[in-house]
Amino acid sequence: MQKKSSNSSQISWQKRLHKLPLGVRRCGAWVVEVSLIVAGGVVPFSIGLYAESQRASEPVPLNPVLVTTQEAIAQTLALPIYQKNRQVTPATNFLWSAALVAPLIVASWQLYRLGVSGQTPAKRWFGVQVTTAEGDPPGLRRALVRESLGRWGLSAGIAFTVWRYIGAYPDLSALTGLLGLLLLFDGLSGNLHPRRRTLHDRIAGTFVVDATKIDRSLPATFPPSPPRWLMEKQGSTGALVHSSTTGAFPLGTRLIWDWMRRHSRITLTILFAVSMIIVAGAFVAAQIYSQTQDNRLIAEYQKNKVFIALTERITATANGTIAERRSAILALGATKDDSRVVRLLVDLLAQEKEPKAIETIQQVLVRIGPDALPELQRANQTLAKDLDSVQVSNTQPQEGANLSKSSVPQENKNALTDEEISKNPSALARLRLHATQEAIANILTLNNNPNRVNDLSRTRLGQTLGSAPFALILDKIDLSGINFRETILTGASFQGSRFIGAGDDNRLGTFDDAQADLSGAELKQANLTGAILSHVSMENASLIRATLNRANLFQASLKSANLSSAKLIGASLQQAVLENASLTGADLTEANLSQANLHGASLTRVSAVGTQLQLANLTQSDWRDADLSGANLTRAVLQNANLSSTRLKGTNFSSAQLQNANFRNADLSMADFRGANLEGADFQGAIFVASNQPTGQDQFIQTPNIATGPRLNGVNFNKAKNLDAEQLGYICAQGGRHDRCP
Repeated sequence: MQKKSSNSSQISWQKRLHKLPLGVRRCGAWVVEVSLIVAGGVVPFSIGLYAESQRASEPVPLNPVLVTTQEAIAQTLALPIYQKNRQVTPATNFLWSAALVAPLIVASWQLYRLGVSGQTPAKRWFGVQVTTAEGDPPGLRRALVRESLGRWGLSAGIAFTVWRYIGAYPDLSALTGLLGLLLLFDGLSGNLHPRRRTLHDRIAGTFVVDATKIDRSLPATFPPSPPRWLMEKQGSTGALVHSSTTGAFPLGTRLIWDWMRRHSRITLTILFAVSMIIVAGAFVAAQIYSQTQDNRLIAEYQKNKVFIALTERITATANGTIAERRSAILALGATKDDSRVVRLLVDLLAQEKEPKAIETIQQVLVRIGPDALPELQRANQTLAKDLDSVQVSNTQPQEGANLSKSSVPQENKNALTDEEISKNPSALARLRLHATQEAIANILTLNNNPNRVNDLSRTRLGQTLGSAPFALILDKIDLSGINFRETILTGASFQGSRFIGAGDDNRLGTFDDAQADLSGAELKQANLTGAILSHVSMENASLIRATLNRANLFQASLKSANLSSAKLIGASLQQAVLENASLTGADLTEANLSQANLHGASLTRVSAVGTQLQLANLTQSDWRDADLSGANLTRAVLQNANLSSTRLKGTNFSSAQLQNANFRNADLSMADFRGANLEGADFQGAIFVASNQPTGQDQFIQTPNIATGPRLNGVNFNKAKNLDAEQLGYICAQGGRHDRCP
């Protein structure tokens, strides 16, 4: 009986649905079809996001198929990809892969059902069917043309072309609006046709009919096309007469062929003229190509001749005067169009012993510009290793050696003459390395926004003292797009410099944005005041005692970075990723970390007075002995956070998640806990009122602090832990809730 009742209710529901106009039912079926496809991707993707937020297992690299798909979509729609080499949990990897495959499966199934039966499940529910002129199902080919080309391909192609080349690129809302308008026009185009055929139906040769009015026992809805025997029959009427020999060719082809048969001489003349033009063109092209090759070979010969002559001159001046050697180096630098010159100069730098010649080579390389950077990077890495090996050998005492002051290499350049430097391996290695550092710094300074600079990874550009002091100063320079991975930048100055910029389209926030990469970089004591580092990857970077005051780090990735004792006063760290980062002793005064991810971060002894931390993820973070006075932690997540011995005077915890948070011995005077979840929070020894107020329990209840009273009003402390009698008395007096309150 129950099954019969459910069937009857379903039939009743379908009958009410089938009473709607056909146009409304067509629109409803299409909305359901699209919704099913979208749901196939959105549901597993959302579950994957939740699994990623939980971090229940070790992360793994993102599926390569997902990476490729993401890049293709981002490039097509001008979407930026700021998080490269992303790692996610295995569950997220699987679910996002399913989110990619599921919509394709749902769309393919609907397309198959449409081709075979003329009805998708949604069309069957709404009583709508797609047929051919003969009343048959459209078949897979027609269904594919109808949906992929007629409905989506044409609309999406026109919308994308207008948006990309004429419209409001890269505004996605404009593209969505254009696509919606074109789909609406396609749907309404049926009103302009006598048989209510939309544009995509006319392209595919299909009809949409009311499935509830089709009687399968009667002939087809539309008159069938004439049979083939009638099309091929030679009759006197001639209306439908077609020759079997010519019917296989289109009408235009037959007309051209007939004209060529009637005018054979003209046809032969035209063919002969076209052939002669093709032969002459091929001959001219061959001559041009041959001449071009000859010119190229002559130019290469001249270039080789000049290069060999200059190389011989460099070799000949090896034992000559310093003036002759410098003249040969300058002459070699004049042929900078030859790529071999840069390599030769850099190799010469690594072997040169004369300080003035080294300085000349450096000047020539700076004059060549960004083209010299790859070779300078290679030389810098090699010379840094050579210097390390020389220093190690100098620090290892030999047997019987007397380590007096005179045996230690002098570090003051003014105390060494050029001749002494040329004979001192340590000083000479340091001078060569210094030349590469100065050359790289000068090239970056002179070529602001150097689009050709790509890779400076693992280069040693840190501050040095001694015989060849160096300090990298790149203030207010465009350094976007440069790879600084694992580069040593100790003590460098980047005040007001930009590390992200627009790409070839001159628009920020698109796929081709140029982002610098500072992952694993050594930035100890670096000055990044006012630098623009939004979206930049700085994972595992060392920023100990660095200065980042007023720096823009919006959505920057600082996962596992070391910011101990760093200065971030007034810095913008909104939505930044600081997971497992170390900020011990850092100054975050008035910094903005709203919606930032500080899961598992170490923030002991941090100064965060007036810091914005709304909606921040502070799960399992460590704030021992920190100062969060006046900080805003509205709706922040502080589950299992350690806030023991922390100064939290006037801190706003409203609607925060504080499950199992540790508030032992913390100063909570004037703290606002309204709407907060305090389940399992530990308040042993916590101070709820300033020490200059009376301490007796009765006095707490009789003379509540008006300024702090509303901040505990209605707060549920029932599941909080280790509340003593004095604390409970004050909580109850301020309107807090607990089972032991009177």
